[in-house]
Amino acid sequence: LFIFAVMRLTKPTLFTNIPVTCEERDLPGNLFNQLMKDDPSTVKGAETLMLGEMLTLPQNFGNIFLGETFSSYISVHNDSNQVVKDILVKADLQTSSQRLNLSASSAAVAELKPDCCIDDVIHHEVKEIGTHILVCAVSYTTQTGEKMYFRKFFKFQVLKPLDVKTKFYNAETDEVFLEAQIQNITTSPMFMEKVSLEPSMMYNVAELNIVDTAGESESTFGARTYLQPMDTRQYLYCLKPKQEFAEKAGVIKGVTVIGKLDIVWKTNLGERGRLQTSQLQRMAPGYGDVRLSLETIPDTVNLEEPFDITCKITNCSERTMDLVLEMCNTNSIHWCGVSGRQLGKLHPSSSLHLALTLLSSVQGLQSVSGLRLTDTFLKRTYEYDDIAQVCVVSSEIKQ
Repeated sequence: LFIFAVMRLTKPTLFTNIPVTCEERDLPGNLFNQLMKDDPSTVKGAETLMLGEMLTLPQNFGNIFLGETFSSYISVHNDSNQVVKDILVKADLQTSSQRLNLSASSAAVAELKPDCCIDDVIHHEVKEIGTHILVCAVSYTTQTGEKMYFRKFFKFQVLKPLDVKTKFYNAETDEVFLEAQIQNITTSPMFMEKVSLEPSMMYNVAELNIVDTAGESESTFGARTYLQPMDTRQYLYCLKPKQEFAEKAGVIKGVTVIGKLDIVWKTNLGERGRLQTSQLQRMAPGYGDVRLSLETIPDTVNLEEPFDITCKITNCSERTMDLVLEMCNTNSIHWCGVSGRQLGKLHPSSSLHLALTLLSSVQGLQSVSGLRLTDTFLKRTYEYDDIAQVCVVSSEIKQ
């Protein structure tokens, strides 16, 4: 009684031909070359290339990738000589976790005459990988009042288009650097329209994939950001804590959620795909009970001449500390000032700044070491070596 047709709607593809050539002294002579030039599907002047100028309709179901939009045309044709009533066409998509209704309308058609059809086009943005089943069902009533029902199943696989790997680097200044490695694991090139990082509420993000050239921003990957099959590209981002959160020492320490990547690409004749990762999480850095970080330090200093640095001491514990500062000289670094001075009480999640003076007796790249902090309450000493490096040069060389 009914003919049920389901066809996937996809963009056409460029026609590809197989060139057949031979040398002029061979038996066919110039026959094959002339046939290629007369072929309307070839590119004029480049007939030996497999790529043609014509478009061809899809010959098979094709691949469906995560993040793309699945479109399908559904047609129900009355192949009988009877008028049927109350026709209801329903299309559901069954995945491994849910069942979605894709029908544009849930209302029944009053009647369907012979040789007439009911058409519907469905769209769905694919958000899961694995097996998908399109369930198309039709219910109707015959002229005798008998209610009929039948359905068809169409199974297809959703593949993964990109392989995304992330690496985190925690800087001493509470900045977080994110490296995202994106690999095209499909069989066709992709145009990467956008790869951005949406940070969590505690961070601001700076994209490090753009270079300013003559006052204009240009991508580090060039003007044409195509990603060939199996190629990998690295994207780099710097996340800085917002001012209101950076002032609270204990807040940023335990933050593991960084944000999520938003990736948009196009393939073939402009088919658009989009992926958004889940919330990216890093390993929270362990600073211990007391954190010492450098706020200011010169890059280059003169030999045997004092220079100043500024340190920031933060209480990362949940108790109040009474700290004593000791400065120990090394073979090259000599501290100027009184060692063993009291810094006073430091409450949880609070900080204090110290201005210190030191000098170096050895030229070259020297490591700043020898700071000791002692908590008089617990009699516990925290040692800080290799805090930073300075380049020590002779005063004549610097001049």
